[in-house]
Amino acid sequence: CMTDDAQQFVAPLTFQALSARPVRTSTFHLEESSDPQHIGLTEKADLLLVAPATANIIAKVAHGLTDDLVSLMIAASACPVVFAPAMNNRMWDNPIAKENVAKLQGLGYQFIGPEPGWLACRNVGVGRMSEPAEVVEAVTQLLMKQPIPRKPASPMAPTMDSKP
Repeated sequence: CMTDDAQQFVAPLTFQALSARPVRTSTFHLEESSDPQHIGLTEKADLLLVAPATANIIAKVAHGLTDDLVSLMIAASACPVVFAPAMNNRMWDNPIAKENVAKLQGLGYQFIGPEPGWLACRNVGVGRMSEPAEVVEAVTQLLMKQPIPRKPASPMAPTMDSKP
């Protein structure tokens, strides 16, 4: 699934071509007349991965806002939800963002990253999404119920094991 904002960066057709699967973009475009997508799409899920997870989607989930298909799916899920944050370093360091992450961690949501490095805005700092291979490895371990390997983390970056 993709939010409207995500579609400003990458067209849904790109993901559809790469995955050979439909890409859902709207709460109201139903595949079947009886399909409440935000429920149906989560029923068989073993895990939901939100990547990249913006400050916006993290805040929405932390405050129970469900105004797009992605946030509706997260609210309807009965499986683990994992966020791979990606945002500007100042946004990541913002006390409100920190509070939202802490709240979600306290509720059992998990986070992979973010990492320090070059950011899309040309800043250097913590906010870069973890490398896709690292995200896939962490999700695979979660699905296999193996402990996530601990790696040195930035003091500003929560990790999978930094739950209060």
